[in-house]
Amino acid sequence: MTSLSELPSPPRAPRPITWKGWRGAAVFKQLGPGLITGAADDDPSGIATYSQAGAQFGYNMLWSMALTYPLMSAVQLVSAQIGRVTGRGLAQNLKNVLPKWAVLGLVALLFIANTINIGANLAAMGAAGSLAIGGPSSLYTVALAGVSLTLQLFISYESYAAYLKWLTLVLLAYVAVLFVVEIDWAAVGSGFVAPKLTLSGDTVTMVVAIFGTTISPYLLFWQSSQEVEEIERKDEDKPLRKAPEQADRQLQRIRLDTFVGMAVSNIVAIAIIISTAATLHASGKTEIGSAADAAEALRPVAGDFAFELFSLGIIGTGLLSLPVLAGSAAYALGEAQGWKCGLENKPWEAAGFYSVIAAATVLGVGISFTPIDPMKALFWSAVVNGFVAVPVMAAMMWVGSQRDSMGRFVTDRFVRILGWGATLVMAAAAASMAVFR
Repeated sequence: MTSLSELPSPPRAPRPITWKGWRGAAVFKQLGPGLITGAADDDPSGIATYSQAGAQFGYNMLWSMALTYPLMSAVQLVSAQIGRVTGRGLAQNLKNVLPKWAVLGLVALLFIANTINIGANLAAMGAAGSLAIGGPSSLYTVALAGVSLTLQLFISYESYAAYLKWLTLVLLAYVAVLFVVEIDWAAVGSGFVAPKLTLSGDTVTMVVAIFGTTISPYLLFWQSSQEVEEIERKDEDKPLRKAPEQADRQLQRIRLDTFVGMAVSNIVAIAIIISTAATLHASGKTEIGSAADAAEALRPVAGDFAFELFSLGIIGTGLLSLPVLAGSAAYALGEAQGWKCGLENKPWEAAGFYSVIAAATVLGVGISFTPIDPMKALFWSAVVNGFVAVPVMAAMMWVGSQRDSMGRFVTDRFVRILGWGATLVMAAAAASMAVFR
């Protein structure tokens, strides 16, 4: 007779993720799509916007960061959950609630806005390289675009995702700037809770720019599709509708990943606003033409070290944002058209998907060499993004609340309230943009 001690142990269910016992390396290992998405939000165009906010308004735009964090976290949570639950990207899910022609129209506008953003980011990266190292900015622009495109085309998804995750550490450069400039912390606190602002066209335009930079539709497409990539990368992982036993662990991981990623995005934005307010605004410089202009303007008032850190951050965040901008457009168009999509595939296995990535990057390089004013280009990119974001977010929130799509994994009521609130905020921002410009 077999004793109880000799019987095989029953299979153990995956242990849910808990905060207890987590340490630095273990936490970092769990982070992925949410962290990369949040870090990519602080691209050179975002740096320029936050720098202008600090230079023009001092600490008085910090309140907007406290407002955007819960809103952006909610919509990114919904996006990620849709990808993990359904095993399909956002564009493919949008076809369930919008006509195909409407989805394709939104995707086309997304491609245009992303391409303009890529061009402006490449121009800023080239200028930052020229300022920090010397030499022609055009050389750095082309070289950095080539590096980014090569990584996307020829590096495996696993290595590529790891590269992006480690690259997020470059954002610490902006936090480090805070330690080399003199800051009025009482004024910082006032900027969060009691800002001194007057209602004017400039004020409204800046608020709209911050919201448009912080809550962008390309981030929604990217994070949702990255969750799908994560499912396809591991044989044991399945969409949660097919493998509900994985739900507790995966949904908790998504929450942690998204909250941390969006916190990284906001902390860096706050650091940029504070550092430029403490230096540029305090010295009377209130106009910033680009992220590279912000770095150059910091040198005489904050020293060479702050300048180098700021420049390094522009190049690093640019390298992080380029694949997200190009990739999100490729995911959106490919899913809408029913193409084979994913960075796990070789270029010849998903030709249409990679063609969109290459086209967006090459066109972005071309835009960076035109006489188009980068800040005007970014403004119109923000206009397009603002109008694209509203129907995309509304349709996404609808998908996330429907049992036909999500089964029993519909989004939480509190997340839905915040997500619809973010949609209304973006609609108000788009309307304000039309009124005040």
